[in-house]
Amino acid sequence: MSNSVLTKVREKLVYSRPDSMYPRKMHYCAGCGHGVVHKLLGELMDELGIAEKTILVAPVGCAVLAFFYFRADGCEAAHGRVPAVATGIKRVHPDHVVIGYQGDGDLLAIGTAETIHAANRGENITVIFVNNAIYGMTGGQMAPTSLVGQKTKTSPYGRKAEDVGYPIRACELLNTLEAPYYIERTSVHDVKNVLKTKRALKKGLMNQIEKRGYSFIEVLSACPTGWGVTPKAANLWVAENMASVYPLGVVRDKGAKA
Repeated sequence: MSNSVLTKVREKLVYSRPDSMYPRKMHYCAGCGHGVVHKLLGELMDELGIAEKTILVAPVGCAVLAFFYFRADGCEAAHGRVPAVATGIKRVHPDHVVIGYQGDGDLLAIGTAETIHAANRGENITVIFVNNAIYGMTGGQMAPTSLVGQKTKTSPYGRKAEDVGYPIRACELLNTLEAPYYIERTSVHDVKNVLKTKRALKKGLMNQIEKRGYSFIEVLSACPTGWGVTPKAANLWVAENMASVYPLGVVRDKGAKA
């Protein structure tokens, strides 16, 4: 290939790794939504110029190494304690952007109390909840968000509501509280929804920067490995099954114009 052709190819480059992210290969499985959400966060750190004052609080779960990918400060929380740790960090460093990043087991099982009380206090933090309806890191067990009838390692015949209860809808649960400023559920199963997710994440970060209060963004994500399907089939399952149980859209936005 000639130098002139190479120059033209370079000029057509429309995407590159965000400056706020390290050039490291991610540990996530093929088709996992965590990598997409990480990319969006990195892009927003660049666009908003907040990387140097961002503190990411990582969970126990698939995203346990989330802080490993960003050129920003990070802190690991004990299982389920991300909201509590994020609260402490934000109160000590009110000028920093504190992001709590959690999965369904971390946020809605062992961390349910911390989730509810941080939201109920209206802490000025941004919580990103990646919901893939299963325990991905530990082998595919049933999660609080697993759908009724969904087969997992610990529900081989499908989740039975009469035995273990119904899936917990985090956005709707937090919407019963007075304090949260912004609650939205999005997805990353296709390009259109990835763009919507980026807008939601940006709003959640801007709310914190402008000291408006607690923001909660739930992101529906595929888990091909845990579900035992291809990435394409997993994304279709999100659209055809998860989105009907967990409706996409804004649940609350106190800043929205009437």
